[in-house]
Amino acid sequence: MHKATDTHDSFSSPTELQIGSDRTFGIVFAVFFGLVSIYLLISGKHYHLWIGGLSIGFLATALVMPRLLRPLNRLWFKIGLLLHKIVSPLVMGLVFFSTVVPTGLLMRLFGKRPLALNYDPAAKSYWIERGPAEPSPESMKNQF
Repeated sequence: MHKATDTHDSFSSPTELQIGSDRTFGIVFAVFFGLVSIYLLISGKHYHLWIGGLSIGFLATALVMPRLLRPLNRLWFKIGLLLHKIVSPLVMGLVFFSTVVPTGLLMRLFGKRPLALNYDPAAKSYWIERGPAEPSPESMKNQF
């Protein structure tokens, strides 16, 4: 039975998404917190030792017992899926309304019609004849 959704898109995929490994998750977070720790230390800003400790903790856990990071890895994965559902439509809408709509408005303003959609009852055909100076049909074979 079809389940009603609030969006016009179906975010379901025929292939199941695979979550990354727990070890990789731990190493990535260890590197991230390590870089934040180094940045705070070098820039002279207020430095908290717990950020460096967090980095070391993630690295040690990732190398010794990565399965302990599984709940955090799953939570991070679900947050990423939620962000995908929110950010993707926003970005696509931004691209559409910042590029496609202004282009269409400018084309209307200047009277440009890329498609000949006007109905002509006297026309025998809407076929556009190609002139002899245009490319030959053979040039369309083996283009690459």
